[in-house]
Amino acid sequence: MTTTTTQENSAPRMEPEDQLDSGERRLNELGYKQELRRELTLFKCMAIAFSTMTLFTGIVPLYGSSLMYAGPVGLVWGWVVVTFFTWFVGFAMSEICSSIPTTGSLYFWAAHLAGPRWGPLASWVCAWLEAIGLIAGIGTQAYAGTQTLQNIILLFTGTNKNGGYFAPRGVFLAIYIVLCLIWAVLNTFALNVIAIIDVVSIYWQVVGGTVIVILLPLVAKTNQPASYVFTHFELGDATTGIKSGAYAILLSWLVSQYSMYGYDAAANLTEETKGADINGPIAILSSIGLISVFGWGFILALTFSIQSPTYLYDPSNETMGSFVPAQILYDAFHGRYHNATGAIVLLCVIWGSFFFGGLSITTSAARVVYALSRDGGTPFSKVWRKVHPKYKVPANAVWICAAFAILLGLPILKISVVFTAITSICTIGWISLEFLVLACTQNFTEQSEDPLKCLYLKETWEKAPVGCYCGNDHQTGKSIRSSGWSFTP
Repeated sequence: MTTTTTQENSAPRMEPEDQLDSGERRLNELGYKQELRRELTLFKCMAIAFSTMTLFTGIVPLYGSSLMYAGPVGLVWGWVVVTFFTWFVGFAMSEICSSIPTTGSLYFWAAHLAGPRWGPLASWVCAWLEAIGLIAGIGTQAYAGTQTLQNIILLFTGTNKNGGYFAPRGVFLAIYIVLCLIWAVLNTFALNVIAIIDVVSIYWQVVGGTVIVILLPLVAKTNQPASYVFTHFELGDATTGIKSGAYAILLSWLVSQYSMYGYDAAANLTEETKGADINGPIAILSSIGLISVFGWGFILALTFSIQSPTYLYDPSNETMGSFVPAQILYDAFHGRYHNATGAIVLLCVIWGSFFFGGLSITTSAARVVYALSRDGGTPFSKVWRKVHPKYKVPANAVWICAAFAILLGLPILKISVVFTAITSICTIGWISLEFLVLACTQNFTEQSEDPLKCLYLKETWEKAPVGCYCGNDHQTGKSIRSSGWSFTP
């Protein structure tokens, strides 16, 4: 596979240079013509990236297993450690995005950063890691959203102890499939609606997350002491079978690793974002910042509000021991008000987050498949790279992503570890992808003649809120390999 395009596919639109959007101008310089509709603002781009990460995505479905591995200490401090290192990756990704604002960003970056010798292989590997990770991400959102809805119905109809309805595997799979189909339909026919929904999503999650973080510890009749939340280590070897404390700690970090992916969705939408060479990087870093703060606050709120750690996993409890966050919410509100109404309302807020997240991830996944197909990197590329003539979206790419996400969910009918498997695929794919892209930058030398080495435009440098300069400057002598974010006026 190669990322070069034919002359007819790459010819830029014949418009006066001063009338072109800065992101479109840069796209033309990279050899591509503008095909998608460029109408997303900075805020909408940031909203989609934030929705792709989502505040509750990793924390809600993985909180119980992470707590079981090593107790609160691994869960709470794991978030801090993972977030700290994620910022470094985010800064690097933002820098590259500012200079190569293309759909399917990461694999395109790898193609040119790795140089002519390794570029084709690096690009091919990155493209498939990104596509697989995003398609698996659709599955994780659909599964977690279905699981949350399953527990909403259970609590609403009377809880496990009072004959409540717990959706069986067949119904669970049906809900999973319906969610994937709804996201595909909206991504095909309602891009403008998606942009509005993603704006609603960011307010939904920030406001809803703030309410949960503040309200839950206040409602809970008792709170765990700080010593339990920040220092208590408890090896759950009787349940997990893991006797190594260090290994258990690492496994408890999966919730953080999984939660902190997806911020580069802003980069995947750069061909549809106004001023993408500036707004793309800002959206990436803003999303990381919001998730970092609100995610840790949510973890602390849940952990402080635990009433009985052992009861959370009891198969005879109100949620059948199947969904720890739901049990924490139920214990808090039922203990205070003797009903589950508050828990159901907050679970609905969480479910909305999964719906928004799945919608945004479907958007990103389709853009990656479209970009990869545009460069001839998939079987039947001519089919998947087609853009809907009216709505200007890669409709075929949307539906192939939804189809594979549904296929990932079919084992739900027989096995109980589907979510763990899909989450692992998603997380490993993304971590490997980001590592590979950053490793590719080491092939960029100051002697390289590659015209795509991202010499940043002077006017962009002057307009940027922070100095996000990359490339090979004759005054500084810095290449992309050694440059970093420069916080100079």
